[in-house]
Amino acid sequence: MIIKSLELANYRNYDSLEIHFSGGTNILYGNNAQGKTNILEAIYLSSTTKSHKGSKDGDIIHFNEEEAHIRTVLEKDGIESRIDMHLRKNKSKGIAIDGQKIKKASELLGLLNVVFFSPEDLNIIKNGPAERRRFVDMELCQLDSFYLYNLNHYNQIVNQRNKLLKDMYFRPELRETLNIWDSQLVSFGSKIIERRELFTKQLNEIIYEIHKKLSGDKEELIIRYEPDVSIEDYERSLSASQEKDIKLKQTTVGPHRDDFSFMADNIDIRKFGSQGQQRTAALSLKLSEIELVKKMIKDSPVLLLDDVLSELDSNRQNYLLNSIGDIQTIITCTGLDEFINNRFEIDKVFQIDSGKITDNVD
Repeated sequence: MIIKSLELANYRNYDSLEIHFSGGTNILYGNNAQGKTNILEAIYLSSTTKSHKGSKDGDIIHFNEEEAHIRTVLEKDGIESRIDMHLRKNKSKGIAIDGQKIKKASELLGLLNVVFFSPEDLNIIKNGPAERRRFVDMELCQLDSFYLYNLNHYNQIVNQRNKLLKDMYFRPELRETLNIWDSQLVSFGSKIIERRELFTKQLNEIIYEIHKKLSGDKEELIIRYEPDVSIEDYERSLSASQEKDIKLKQTTVGPHRDDFSFMADNIDIRKFGSQGQQRTAALSLKLSEIELVKKMIKDSPVLLLDDVLSELDSNRQNYLLNSIGDIQTIITCTGLDEFINNRFEIDKVFQIDSGKITDNVD
């Protein structure tokens, strides 16, 4: 799987852009705040329908414009496909595949698989549980349409239940409808818990060896899924929490409160590990993500590295670069020295300056 080209119109700091990628390693270099990350964001948006930053469509559209466009041409199994995305400030985005409009954004998922790695991901271990859930959700939504369906419905029901809990303050009789929402929460939430359990098992089968090599055979890493509630206890726990939920006006039980821990030799490095241990574990996690996607889709994802190398020491840099192999990779950086010094093979170089490609070297 490779991205052949990307076109942007009125996208963030780009009036217009057309860029043709190599199927190997592509470098986007330039000073900070020139628009390098915006290119990676547009690719990620084409894959997942969402910004990796969590930005709303209206924030992505160029200042003083009402619409933005993304066109991504990719090749998969020798077949070329085109994704057109139409972002509008006050309407939902329009998406077309090969010129045919799709009704649901979920129809896009799985056509283009990407793994995005940014400096923020190096803190995924030590940051709050929301970031670890987001990592799992974003990967599973690319790989499993049923998970996406269940997650979307679960989130909608949580929001509707929370609204009901707030409305009950003024209309106590609404409590009679609470059990209806609870049964739906248990139905969709149980499927999410089940899939997260499987995902954790699949990651553990891969991350163990990767982390052992990355740590110089010093550590053995295991990921533990920590569901807020078990499937068996879900219905009972949700029912028991009703009084508490009414008081707090929010749903306090369910997979939206799950977490994941990272155990290195039986030590929870999320809580007790050094920054070096946490970063190594985060790198192992992203490398495992690549291998898991390969295994599940029987193809290589596109790897997007957003200024990550500057955050890693030389040993971790070399391990990451050597792990890329035959994957199409698009890397942003402020300079080329780190690649030249590592004698790393580069297939195509683009210099980005103020939203313009000023140099294109094959």
